Amino acid sequence: MTEMMKAVRIVGGELAYGEVPRPVPRAGELLVRVAATAVNRADLLQVQGLYPAPFDAPQDIPGLEYAGEVAAIGEGVPASDFSLGDRVFGLVGGGSYAEYVAVHHRAVARIPAAVTAPLTEVAAVPEAFLTAYDAIVTQGGLAAGDTLLIHAVGSGVGTAAAQIGHGLGAVVVGTARSPEKLERAKEYGLLHGIIPGGPSPSGPTPTFATAVLAATGGRGVDVALDLVGGAYVGETVAAMALGGRILLVGLTGGRTADVDLGALLRKRVRIHGTVLRSRPLEERIALHAVLERRIAPRLATGAYRPVVDAVLPLAEAAEAHRRIASNGTFGKVVLVP
Repeated sequence: MTEMMKAVRIVGGELAYGEVPRPVPRAGELLVRVAATAVNRADLLQVQGLYPAPFDAPQDIPGLEYAGEVAAIGEGVPASDFSLGDRVFGLVGGGSYAEYVAVHHRAVARIPAAVTAPLTEVAAVPEAFLTAYDAIVTQGGLAAGDTLLIHAVGSGVGTAAAQIGHGLGAVVVGTARSPEKLERAKEYGLLHGIIPGGPSPSGPTPTFATAVLAATGGRGVDVALDLVGGAYVGETVAAMALGGRILLVGLTGGRTADVDLGALLRKRVRIHGTVLRSRPLEERIALHAVLERRIAPRLATGAYRPVVDAVLPLAEAAEAHRRIASNGTFGKVVLVP
């Protein structure tokens, strides 16, 4: 008899809460009992039909991250690797808006025993901190003494990037549309907060380069984490230092940009586009090694702190999506099965 579980499915462009078959771990997989998951912009896009799940993930159940406990162990998983009840967290291509999710045993990270934060907070860590770390450190080469610019610094990824940058000894500059968000972000390492000019994040004339240059003594920033895209890209190029690196992660401000290519050449600026969700298994394994070795220990000491705006029942996933879409949240919205 097929065992069932509660989950949120995408049905006709809407979220529906109900019962679905519980996944069965295949060879090399773990079945994780999900204690909490968190909402990401990619989930909203998936519901709209704009960001389909990878081929090896559930196509109709959103959710990219989780924290929970090992509930079953598939064949071929070394006995020394995991035990039933182990606390784990990580990323998936989809499927974590559910009571259970199946994951490859090497694409998972252990939660250190020293982490005393509830799993509702730990669930807000994987996507935000891995996206930020992979972008600004692994790809962007952020180092002590650099200056880091973060757009949407009050978001989950933004607050994670601020903590990572501050912890590395970088000067953190951030933009947000709300002075309240900028003030709150100072608790997480933000030094200079800037409200862009222009009518909206997707408006034609967001302006912040002059303020960024003023905050950096005219030098500009070494690394920029752009979670907005659109018209922000051209202004970001203007705000960069010689040899700067722009990591483009989000496109909430639009999919096209007007960029001064002359400035790009003169400053020798590099623009990197990056996503986590569609990476092959080998790269996902490497990401979880970063989560376990670079991020989890600092989570255990309190050096990194997940930022949670609200915790809602999984059945209220649609309301969680509305909150994220409103751009009024600070940090992550977490769902509890």
